[in-house]
Amino acid sequence: MDRAAIWVYKDGIAFPQPAIGSSAAMSVHDLHGITLESLLTRLVAHYGWDELGKRIDINCFISDPSIKSSLKFLRKTPWARTKVEELYLATNFTN
Repeated sequence: MDRAAIWVYKDGIAFPQPAIGSSAAMSVHDLHGITLESLLTRLVAHYGWDELGKRIDINCFISDPSIKSSLKFLRKTPWARTKVEELYLATNFTN
């Protein structure tokens, strides 16, 4: 079976499993134990609020953004949290 065809499920959401030896830096399993706050803080440090708002078009990243207000929104809005988690997994952090 082609490894790229295998899907990993997290909270009812399917993610493609990266192939062995692929350039994918992280997988869904790498989110285990990472708090939403640390995930968001790392994304903001890497991209900044402006770029984060361009990549994920949600108001809490665009209009007067803060970690506190973004966490409040993301905890109540599963689709937005999924987008943030997907961006985190797709990002190749240099630090």
